[in-house]
Amino acid sequence: MLDWIAGWPLAGMLRRSGTAYLLVNAGHIASIGLLFGAIAALDLRLLGAARTLPLATAGPYLSRLAAAGLIAALLTGVCLFAVNPQDYLDNSAFLAKLGLLALGILNALWLHYGGPWSRALQSESTPARVKLHAAVSLFLWLGAIIAGRWIGFL
Repeated sequence: MLDWIAGWPLAGMLRRSGTAYLLVNAGHIASIGLLFGAIAALDLRLLGAARTLPLATAGPYLSRLAAAGLIAALLTGVCLFAVNPQDYLDNSAFLAKLGLLALGILNALWLHYGGPWSRALQSESTPARVKLHAAVSLFLWLGAIIAGRWIGFL
């Protein structure tokens, strides 16, 4: 399986071209910036910051931005992973990043497909469960970023 991924034409191109690798890596970082920026803004709003910003307007918009950032980060991340998949799978920081990503995605899905999210969008007050999801979200996504940066040091 790993040989198949490492054998992708795109993976070979990224191994041979420093410029292509640089551009995909920059795209990955920009995608993470979009993802975390939108998540941080939304989670902080859910935790009580910027109360004058209507959650009914900001919530769906920031959620869509975060989803776009996540999709772009996953696509560019798979491309970067394909360059040397075995090395990444042997890296504990990479595995921690994957675990935190999975937990962050599950937390977001649990929040968005639960009743409290709909009620929070229609209400002036944020339910405690939604605030808990927001706090956990900040912790998980920041942890994923830290683990991602840690990859190069192991």
